[in-house]
Amino acid sequence: MSASPEVTPPTRIPRQISYIIGNEGCERFSFYGMRNILTVFLVTSLLAYLPEADREGAAKEVFHTFVIGVYFFPLLGGWLADRFWGKYNTILWLSLVYCLGHLFLAVFESSRMGFFAGLALIALGSGGIKPCVASFVGDQFDQNNKHSAKVVFDAFYWIINFGSFFASLLMPIFLKGFGPSVAFGIPGLLMFIATVVFWFGRKHYVMVPPAPPNPHSFLNVSRTALAASPQGRTYAMVAVLTALASLGLTPQFGIVIALCTAMVAFIALGGLGVWRQLDLARGTHPDEAVDGVRAVLRVLVLFFLVTPFWSLFDQKASTWILQADLMSKPTWFQSSQMQALNPALVMILIPFNNLILYPTLARLGYQMTALRRMTSGIAFSGLSWVVVGGMQVILDGGTTFSIVWQVLPYALLTFGEVLVSATGLEFAYSQAPAAMKGTLMSFWNLTVTVGNLWVLVVNASVKNQVVTDFIASTGFGVTAFQMFFFAAFAFVAALVFGLVARTYPMADHYRQA
Repeated sequence: MSASPEVTPPTRIPRQISYIIGNEGCERFSFYGMRNILTVFLVTSLLAYLPEADREGAAKEVFHTFVIGVYFFPLLGGWLADRFWGKYNTILWLSLVYCLGHLFLAVFESSRMGFFAGLALIALGSGGIKPCVASFVGDQFDQNNKHSAKVVFDAFYWIINFGSFFASLLMPIFLKGFGPSVAFGIPGLLMFIATVVFWFGRKHYVMVPPAPPNPHSFLNVSRTALAASPQGRTYAMVAVLTALASLGLTPQFGIVIALCTAMVAFIALGGLGVWRQLDLARGTHPDEAVDGVRAVLRVLVLFFLVTPFWSLFDQKASTWILQADLMSKPTWFQSSQMQALNPALVMILIPFNNLILYPTLARLGYQMTALRRMTSGIAFSGLSWVVVGGMQVILDGGTTFSIVWQVLPYALLTFGEVLVSATGLEFAYSQAPAAMKGTLMSFWNLTVTVGNLWVLVVNASVKNQVVTDFIASTGFGVTAFQMFFFAAFAFVAALVFGLVARTYPMADHYRQA
C-alpha cells in the first residue's frame, strides 16, 4: 500500500507578531503625536523670543535637524543589535530612553535646553529601535512562511499609520485646549504602553542571537579591499580628507549640515573605493563574504537614490503646515490636523493596492515589482510638489483659497509613500545577508537623514544673496521656487533610480526553516 502524499498545512502568521504590531501602533502614536505638533509649538511658544519673521525658518531647522537625528541613530541601534545586545534587548532598553525623552518634553515645555534634551533622547531612542523592530519582524519568518512576510510588512506599515492618524487628529486639539505639557505627555504615556506590550511577548519571539565577532564582516572585507593596493589606500585617504574638509562648512551651514555632509562623503567615496578594489579581498576572505559586500554596496546605490523622496515627504510636517496657515479654514480646525489625512489615505491605499491595483496590473501583463513600485513612488512625490508649488504661486499673488485643496497633493504624496516606504522595508530586509540585517536596515533609515539634509542645505542656500537674487529673477517667491526645485529633484531621482533598477540582481536572504 503506497503512502498517501504529505499535505503541507497552510502557513499562518506567527502569533507573536501581534505583540510587535501592538507595540508599533502605540509607539507610532507617541512619535507622530509629538512630531506633528512640534513645528506649531516651536513657532508659537518655544521660539517666541525670536523676531516673528525668523520663527518659521528657525522652526523648520529645528524640526529637520530632529528628524536627521531620528534617522541617524539607526546606525547605532543596528550595530548594537547585530554585535552585542540582540534585537529584542536593543528595542527594550532604548525604548526606556525613548520614554525618558517624552517625559522631558512634557516637563520642560518652557525651557529650550530641557526641551531640546528631550528631543535628543527621543531621537536616540526612536532612531535606535527603528532598524531593530522592522528586522525583528522579519526574524519571525523563515523559508516556509516567508510569503506571509509581505502581508505582515504591509500590516506593520498599516498600523504605523493607524497610530499616526489618531495622533495627528487629536494632538493639535490637546495642544490648543490643554497646553504643551498634556499634548506632549499623552504621547509619552503611549510610548510606555508600547514598551510594556513589547515586553509581554518576550516568551514567544524567535530570538536570533547577535552575530559573533566575524573576521569576514562587511567592515573587515571592506578594510582588506582598500588596504590591498596603493590605489585602494588612495581611495581611503581621499574619503577621509573629503569628510574632514566637509567640516569646514560649519561656519556657513552649521554643525549638523557639516557632519552629515562629512558622513555622506565618507560613505560614498569609501564605498566607491571598496567596489573598485573588492576582488582583491578574495583569498583573504571567502567568496561568500566578498559577494555579500558587493550585494550590500549595490543596495546602497539604490538607497541613495531614494533620499530625494524623503526630502519631499518630511516637509509635509513643516513646509506644508506653514502653507496651510495661509489658507482659509474653519476656526476650529488647526493646520497641523491636515497631517491626519496622510495616514488615513495610507490605510486605504495599502489594501487597495494589494487587492485591486497590483492584481489588475498583473492580469494586464505588468508586474509591479518592488523596484518598479519605488520608482513610481518617487515620481508621484515630485508630482505632489508641482501641485503645492502652483498653490503657493496663487497664495503669493494674494488670493486665499480653502485648505481643502491641499487634499490633492496629500493624495499624490501618500500614494508615493506607500509605493516607496512600505515596499522599502521588505526590500531592505530581503536583500540583507543574515549577519548584516540590522545594519542594512539602519542604512535604509539613513536615507531619511540624507533626505532631510537636502532640506537644510536648500533652506540655508536661500539665505545667500546670489541665490535670492536669482530666485527673484524667475518671478517666483522663495517658497514657491523651492517647491518646484524639490519637484524637479524628485523627477530626476526617479529617472535615475529606474535606470539603475533595471540591472539590479534581486537576492533572497530570508533565513532557512
